[in-house]
Amino acid sequence: MIHFVLHDAHDSVAVVVVEGVTAGMALNGWIMDEDRMVEVKAQQDIPIGHKVALKDMAVGDTVIKYGIDMGRVVAPISAGQHAHVHNIKTKRW
Repeated sequence: MIHFVLHDAHDSVAVVVVEGVTAGMALNGWIMDEDRMVEVKAQQDIPIGHKVALKDMAVGDTVIKYGIDMGRVVAPISAGQHAHVHNIKTKRW
């Protein structure tokens, strides 16, 4: 089963595409550009359509989604955690 998708192997977050992701689950992800799978363990419950962190990120790090800069980290994020507006903000303001 595919739990999350990402376009580029260098993405730091991916989109959860199923309901029911809970802390402790082993998640399978599909890297679309390379047609290969990766795994991460969910550290928190993550709603469908939200992002899961694929690597540890520190405050100030750039978040990459779909191969592009989509914001900056404002609170530390560990691999497998829920990545959303509580720990990522746009660089526009």
